[in-house]
Amino acid sequence: MRPRRWLQITTMPLTRAYCKGDSMENLEKALGGIIENIPDLDLREHESMRLHCSFKVGGEVRAFIAPKDIWEMTKVFYYLHMNEVLPLIVGKGTNLIIPEEGLDICVVSTEKLTKLRLGTTDDTIYAEAGVSLARLAQFAQANGLAGLEFASGIPGSVGGGILMNAGAYGGEMKDVVESVVMYYLTDQALCEIKNEDCGFGYRRSSFTKVNCAITGAVFKLTKDEPEAIAARMHEMNEKRRKNQPLDLPSAGSAFKRPVGGYAAALIDEAGLKGYTVGGAQVSEKHAGFVVNKGGASYDDIVALMDHVRREVYEKSGITLEPEIRIYPKGVVLIDDWKRRKQTALDEMLKLAKEKGAKPDEEQ
Repeated sequence: MRPRRWLQITTMPLTRAYCKGDSMENLEKALGGIIENIPDLDLREHESMRLHCSFKVGGEVRAFIAPKDIWEMTKVFYYLHMNEVLPLIVGKGTNLIIPEEGLDICVVSTEKLTKLRLGTTDDTIYAEAGVSLARLAQFAQANGLAGLEFASGIPGSVGGGILMNAGAYGGEMKDVVESVVMYYLTDQALCEIKNEDCGFGYRRSSFTKVNCAITGAVFKLTKDEPEAIAARMHEMNEKRRKNQPLDLPSAGSAFKRPVGGYAAALIDEAGLKGYTVGGAQVSEKHAGFVVNKGGASYDDIVALMDHVRREVYEKSGITLEPEIRIYPKGVVLIDDWKRRKQTALDEMLKLAKEKGAKPDEEQ
């Protein structure tokens, strides 16, 4: 029998946050400052994350804030930062789950950051973080710009897509992103990072390692006939409709593709297609998806994914890595910016400065 070297899915590792006894006091102070100083802000207290996650799972968070633009968002970040509160930044919630018990945290949503326009050259597009990938791809197609066809059927937003370097059918965000505009929470600065400094890899980027919020990006594309682009988009989306369980709530692919194989094939070979825990199920249509058949809970999903990882490892020796961001039960609030030394982003900013990149002032 193989040794059990697979790792149980317990929580998403949040190494940039601390739990403290005074964490709620910090959060309440921050919210007080936000409410007092930012009029007409869309701030919802005790908001259910079930309304904001594609899995339709999740409890309440202490506050859910949806700034109307980047400048309002930076004001929110200022008051959170001054009280050492680390926000959870979300886009369309297509790749995460929150426990039903809820979390005493502040969620900042990019859902209202939806500006989309042609860039400074005729082969570029600027999109804010809250723009859906589908809308971005359609805008590119309408303007005769190719390269984003793969993204037309990916649920999610520009910010989340860049964060995880989303991809499909041979294309990835790293192939089309020219630069990323992000707000560095530690230094309270808005900066532009060039593609080569983003640390893109398979379903990852350097932005996952640091305290920052992606606010927008510039995409560099190639010119083509709109009809030809539309035909490619249609072909890819037909494949999705045929092969993926788009009629049920899910968070997309549950596991990253392992080296030398495919997660769906390994799960299928382990005899797990259709395997169910409570309301969560390994899709009968595509084994790489975990779906909510109705009434699935956070615990159902985590238990099912643990079982899948264990069984796949027992049969193949391969440990599947979750692609879904699973957040922990408990309070995660305190930003450790005072305790941090140099980070991956510090290196990115240093490298960008050496190459002549400047803080973004126009977008």
